Amino acid sequence: MKRFIITYLTVIMIIGLSASLSYSQQVKLAQTGFDFLSISSDARAGAMGDAVNSLFGCSAALTHNPATMAEMPNLFTASVSVNNWIADIKYLSCSALISPWSGDYGVLGLSFQSVDYGDVLGTMVWNNSQGYIDTGTMDPTAMAIGIGYAKMISDRFAVGAQVRFAYQSLGKSAVPTAANTVVTKQNVASAVAYDFGTNFKTGIKSITFGMSIRNFSNDVTYEEESFQLPLLFTVGISANLFDFFELKGPKQSLILSCDVTHPMSHPEQLKIGVEYQFMNLIALRGGYISGDDEDGVTYGLGVSSSGLGITSANFQIDYSYTPFGVFNNVQRFTVSFSM
Repeated sequence: MKRFIITYLTVIMIIGLSASLSYSQQVKLAQTGFDFLSISSDARAGAMGDAVNSLFGCSAALTHNPATMAEMPNLFTASVSVNNWIADIKYLSCSALISPWSGDYGVLGLSFQSVDYGDVLGTMVWNNSQGYIDTGTMDPTAMAIGIGYAKMISDRFAVGAQVRFAYQSLGKSAVPTAANTVVTKQNVASAVAYDFGTNFKTGIKSITFGMSIRNFSNDVTYEEESFQLPLLFTVGISANLFDFFELKGPKQSLILSCDVTHPMSHPEQLKIGVEYQFMNLIALRGGYISGDDEDGVTYGLGVSSSGLGITSANFQIDYSYTPFGVFNNVQRFTVSFSM
């Protein structure tokens, strides 16, 4: 069994890295829809450059790698995240994980994501000097709700999956017909997306490998042209660097995590994240994302009550800041509760 798992993960890593290198020179733009599914609102993940694909116990498990929720140390965990995205777009994400019977029968998870695009001025092609007329304001919306499950197959190997229902409304539009009339149509579409993931502890200190496939789905059609969801293949590796040498004094950790992603909608990316944690009280984080025109370096911090050991219930607040070039910046806030 152990030899099979190691062989399996090695093949997956080789395939993922080969795919990323093979297609790294291709220019891929606007090839998918429902791109809100590829945006993470979790502040810890955002501060680490979204390089959390192999980190067990991450509150963003259902939006990165569902297998990483399999080793949840608490009976119940819930989190709420707010993401002030570019162009005044706002994301709200919530998740809840429950691990009954100490995780012997796996971990169940629920996720919810909504998007507020704000008011958008609508126009329509018209035979006048301007070439268009105003049709009033639109209020496009999007949301996704999912249910996931993960389990430790052995003390080192975890698997997980999530099914999400995604919905998007782009408002109304006036469409001319062959009979020289105008018909008003609702631009609404929905899809079912599937996420899969595995995570493997190598047994060499805290080195862990993770692999995930997100947003696997059938094509979606609004009117005539169909499009795919933002399919994403990710492989990652992480470790606590302090495990490799003796460290005296208070409890500390220094996690280094690296992910290689192969998206369908844009070039491949290398994501690197670092987290220094002191006595489970405060965490300082940083990250780097390659392959993007505007964002690159990320920052953040978190504070937790778990290090105080006062009660069995723990609270955590995380914040991340991402400079985003001409779009100013992106800020994320996450509040978590566990018991």
